[in-house]
Amino acid sequence: MVLRGYVPTSEETLQTLAALRLQSLNSDFSTHAPFPRLEELFPPHVLHARLPAPRHRPPTKCRGARLRAGLLAGGLWGQALAKQRAERDQRLRGRLREEGASTMAAIVEKWKLLQGMGRPEAMAAYVALVREWPGFGSTLFDVDLRAVRPWLGRGSGQPWQRAALTPLSLQSPVGAGSQRLWLGIGAKAVSLYKPGEPEPLDSFCYGRISSFGASDSSTFRLSVEDRDLLFETSQVDEIAQLLNTYLASAGARRLSRPLEPATSPPDPTVSCQGLCPTAGPWQHQPPVSSFRS
Repeated sequence: MVLRGYVPTSEETLQTLAALRLQSLNSDFSTHAPFPRLEELFPPHVLHARLPAPRHRPPTKCRGARLRAGLLAGGLWGQALAKQRAERDQRLRGRLREEGASTMAAIVEKWKLLQGMGRPEAMAAYVALVREWPGFGSTLFDVDLRAVRPWLGRGSGQPWQRAALTPLSLQSPVGAGSQRLWLGIGAKAVSLYKPGEPEPLDSFCYGRISSFGASDSSTFRLSVEDRDLLFETSQVDEIAQLLNTYLASAGARRLSRPLEPATSPPDPTVSCQGLCPTAGPWQHQPPVSSFRS
């Protein structure tokens, strides 16, 4: 999870996690200890993000100019451009090696500071650092949010009243272009994250999810109160199976909870604190894997 970039945190923390991993694998620092490859300790995408972005030349508008450029590319100019690209790639590889060496040196320095820490302590410290992220324990899926749309009422012919606008609905109105997100599915809530951001854009307790299902082989629909969220993803089946599992578990817990005599009317404004900070009250439990077309 850490190496795949699914724990958004600072480079300093990532280096500390790598040092703790070395301590748990090899105990105290030693020049004779086996060194894993850097990509086995540190997320590679962080190093690549340090490299300068390639400069894109604006496309040539004139058709004749494009034709001449194409003819030139097939001759001497094409060879010169290929040589330039090869030199640029070589410089980038050299820069990547330098960044990797610098990062490994920083990790080793942090490893040296852990002298005397036992393997169980190192593993516990590693987990404690990762657990600081609110999404810890969730399974993350890369998705493209295609649309957020309201849906009609239950047979009344009247549209549901719109809920208060959330950050998600403000950023993703109907008809807007899709945006890449992380869909985090946990034991108590479903959350949406911008990749690399530690806080969710929105979170939904399972009591707020009225239905879900596959619109087609690459489109997943999640209905949350008055909204249909449409995601494009290659993991439709995996998402549906995991939601089924958690919904069944949540339903079983609610059924097995003993009833207590009511001493006062419930407060409808009290939210399920600790479950999903931005969600509303846990009001009802939908049927497990309820699908609506």
